[in-house]
Amino acid sequence: MNEIMFRDEMILKVNALNKSYDKFALKDVGLQIPKGYIMGFVGRNGAGKSTTIKCMMDLISFDSGSIEIFGLDSRGHSDEIKRRVGYVGEEQYFYENMSVNWSMNFFGGFFPGWDRKTCDKLLKRFELDPSKKVGELSKGMKMKLALTLALGHRPELLILDEPTSGLDPVIRNELLELFLEIVQDENCSIFFSSHITSDIEKIADFVTIIDNGKIVISDEKDAILESWKLFKVENSCQNQEILKMLVGVKKGEFGFSGITDRSDGFINEFGKSFPKGNYKMEKITLDELLVRIVKESEAI
Repeated sequence: MNEIMFRDEMILKVNALNKSYDKFALKDVGLQIPKGYIMGFVGRNGAGKSTTIKCMMDLISFDSGSIEIFGLDSRGHSDEIKRRVGYVGEEQYFYENMSVNWSMNFFGGFFPGWDRKTCDKLLKRFELDPSKKVGELSKGMKMKLALTLALGHRPELLILDEPTSGLDPVIRNELLELFLEIVQDENCSIFFSSHITSDIEKIADFVTIIDNGKIVISDEKDAILESWKLFKVENSCQNQEILKMLVGVKKGEFGFSGITDRSDGFINEFGKSFPKGNYKMEKITLDELLVRIVKESEAI
């Protein structure tokens, strides 16, 4: 795992987090987010994203490890942390028969720093009718309402679990633009999970990839995309030493391909045995990186 460089102020630190169920476990999960940045938490469904987030929010207990938010222990200062965090879970629960305006007043009663002006601006931006019943809203509009409620007390950290899942591209793009605006003044950081890697790639400063309960990569997004490369190689060049240097190898009729974060080493090793013209090196997307890493873990 690549380590994120040290920064003076980490708003969220997760260290050696473990949580076991009968058929699944988080295993020594570790990550950290600097203040004023966006981290995308990437993984396939069932990889451990929601379990990690629920541990962060003290919604479920964990077996060992530690979580610090704003420098506070997540279990010893749960109430204070929740007052300073805006949280949107994977499922939205509202009083369906009550209006949007009622929901605002009800939710705001739990936060001393509730800012109704901010909420009203967001309602207008999202074209949410305050008088409309929540049960009449579409899935996308309910997500907009959830985000409005989460931002109503001006949180220092926004934790979002699959906020764009199941939404149409127009609404997804609208939410991504909002996330970018939120971190502009560096007073709020965002941690959001998704299996939609294109959303993460658009706006995240940092990326953490989790698979089967383990952190595989955690680093700055640009550093990840710069270091990992895709190699496509002719079948005539296939040997065990070359294959060992690649992750997530896929074999085809005419060749094979795989990824590595040590491209110089691969090129040097390849050149010892084969003409260099027998391979192609390409840039990689987060989507391709995730697919290859998942393929590698399934092969182990």
